[in-house]
Amino acid sequence: MDAISDVALACASGNPQALFAAVDDCVGRVLRQALCTVNRYDARNERLTRLYSSDPSSYPVGGSKEKAGTAWGRHVLHERRLFVGEGVEAIRESFDDHATIQALGLRSVINVPIVAHDTCLGTLNLLMQTEAVDASMVQWAQLAGLLATPGFLSVSSDR
Repeated sequence: MDAISDVALACASGNPQALFAAVDDCVGRVLRQALCTVNRYDARNERLTRLYSSDPSSYPVGGSKEKAGTAWGRHVLHERRLFVGEGVEAIRESFDDHATIQALGLRSVINVPIVAHDTCLGTLNLLMQTEAVDASMVQWAQLAGLLATPGFLSVSSDR
């Protein structure tokens, strides 16, 4: 229960970084993800910019990725559908940085689009060392996305 209290306190603080870290910790107790990143979506430029990373040496805050014209971008950012990638091949097909992901021993991913007010604000990305993703993991990832949403709204209002 402490993890849920930590999420509530971080949300009340209005500090997006604290909220993203608390959500990462909370869901990590169940999913055991080895990497969590949070990206803000700039729809005009089809670009994701990292707001949070549980591994800042491999994935520093402020790093960005172009997603224009990609199947992943259409699926997650335009259609606002959750993406599950299982196995090295699925990750290779979807991400330009697949070599870094593989070097970290990560073999599955759940990307959750964060949507509020009919707008895709960004993504919550959870990467695991296990290859298989089951339905309960997807549900926990969706819950984590909902818990992280106030942080996106806070960042969006700072623009």
